[in-house]
Amino acid sequence: MPSKDLHSEPFGSETIAKLEIFEDYAEAWIPTFVMQGKRKIGIFDFFAGTGYDKVGVPGSPIRTLDKLKQQIGNIIQKRVKVILYLNEYEPNKSKQHKFALLKESCNEYLNKFKELRQAVEVKFYNEDFSEVFPKLLNCIKLYPSLVYLDQNGIKFLSEKYFLELEKCNQTDFLYFVSSSYFWRFGKHEAFSTHFDIDIEEAKKDPYKFIHKNILKELRNRLSKDTRLKLYPYSLKKGTNIHGIIFGASHPLAVDKFLKIAWKRNDINGEANFDIYGDTPNPQLSLFGEKLNKVQLFQKGVKEKVMNREIKNNAELFDFAQENGHIGIHAADCLKSGRNCPKGASKYRVK
Repeated sequence: MPSKDLHSEPFGSETIAKLEIFEDYAEAWIPTFVMQGKRKIGIFDFFAGTGYDKVGVPGSPIRTLDKLKQQIGNIIQKRVKVILYLNEYEPNKSKQHKFALLKESCNEYLNKFKELRQAVEVKFYNEDFSEVFPKLLNCIKLYPSLVYLDQNGIKFLSEKYFLELEKCNQTDFLYFVSSSYFWRFGKHEAFSTHFDIDIEEAKKDPYKFIHKNILKELRNRLSKDTRLKLYPYSLKKGTNIHGIIFGASHPLAVDKFLKIAWKRNDINGEANFDIYGDTPNPQLSLFGEKLNKVQLFQKGVKEKVMNREIKNNAELFDFAQENGHIGIHAADCLKSGRNCPKGASKYRVK
């Protein structure tokens, strides 16, 4: 299956949404470790592109530099060394035009904002992902790292990359997956070679859930004692369903991502469309409105509190994250006198 040149045309709406999520998470992630005064932090963009699309809309490398620029005062004051690893490679091409554009774009940016060069080192790579990923894996493991995997091809979907990232205790990652490919070609040998999942199980629900179900299958591949948490964000364009898989081990990292996701879509927090059909429909009022995703979650919270399955704030917070919800959804439920089970007022999830 040939890959598509993502930069031969302007970014589409789903690509912009993906880039904005990457950008928003970088904005939340960078100050967390800068203010802790970590000696080094690393940001890895393995499919960096050219820096801009053909009409000048910034791609992930420039957006990352923007967020580093916002924190440059703190970075210098805390004496944190930031290393930005950028890789771009065009298979089977003798002239690496996109890589040349990437270097040009980033160097122009750094020359414009010279203070960035004091604390931010940009390392450029022009290698196949299967070669550069293992080469940089030790760097990912050494210090707090944020990893972008914006794949464009079947072989880059291999589960072995997830399993390696699972071992990294200080690493958060955002992995873009062309989930529609699984629906169409999941039984082909090209997929099974790289992704050993139950494709029939992944396709048991309607097509719109394919990205979410691919993530479920990936969770099954993780070790039983894993600390890694995975969350989906589905992106729809026309008939195609793609999406981001977010992974992190620390609950506060998960909280940052979930807040970003729910801010983008306060109906379901996991897609750029109404994946559950939760938009109010006046016709349903004749038969009683169905509960939406948030209401169903809050119903579950009340039941577990009343049954003493949730006994403290920490358990309530864990339950919210386990179900892909932000703490305010639980807090709103318990603040309401008519909805709040007796004794539940002691819970203060934010």
